[in-house]
Amino acid sequence: MNMPIPEIKAQPDAVARTRLAALWRPALLQALLKLDPRQLKRSPVMLVVAITALLTTVLCLAPANGVTPGVAVQIAAWLWFTVLFANFAEALAEGRGKARADSLKAGSQGLSARRRNPDGSFDNVPAVSLRKGDVVRVEAGEMIPADAEVIEGIAAVNEAAITGESAPVIRESGGDRSAVTGNTRLVSDWLLIRIASNPGDSTLDRMIALVEGARRQKTPNEIALDM
Repeated sequence: MNMPIPEIKAQPDAVARTRLAALWRPALLQALLKLDPRQLKRSPVMLVVAITALLTTVLCLAPANGVTPGVAVQIAAWLWFTVLFANFAEALAEGRGKARADSLKAGSQGLSARRRNPDGSFDNVPAVSLRKGDVVRVEAGEMIPADAEVIEGIAAVNEAAITGESAPVIRESGGDRSAVTGNTRLVSDWLLIRIASNPGDSTLDRMIALVEGARRQKTPNEIALDM
């Protein structure tokens, strides 16, 4: 069965820009704190650059024979800039990851769900009280409260909060399009879904855990240089 997919107009995310701007000051502070040798030793290349910058700075203050002070100052400045910029970029990436985790948490708080009772009636309950096997009805415009499987209905779902894809996708019972993810929004029609995960085991919970617990992974070039 084919159905038209509602068009979702892209709007500027002013909140995201504001949060990104708020990360700059903490990132600058972290760039200075990362000058600690215990932090720098995680990247041998940057540790060597920092040591070289320190030695060059000493030459600026007490120039040796044959060393031009002006040249030494320029070299020291560029070396320190390299170290601080690398630290700042890493701190900014880590800060954005933490902000993303906070955003995901905020989006999942306060959600409610229309859970079906054994007699066929529905009650509004907090999403955190849902357990695997519960049956929930979701209407257009509502958030899907947890990972689930569609058991009745067909609708378009906006999964941008999880996948980043702005175009909605069709979800229906049966086949390979029956799985829906928590914290995504229904943009048309209605669905009857069966909850497939308990609190703490959902896709969103795993994403938050990965973001909060992960450090920035080194690129292949960085790994090759460290070797």
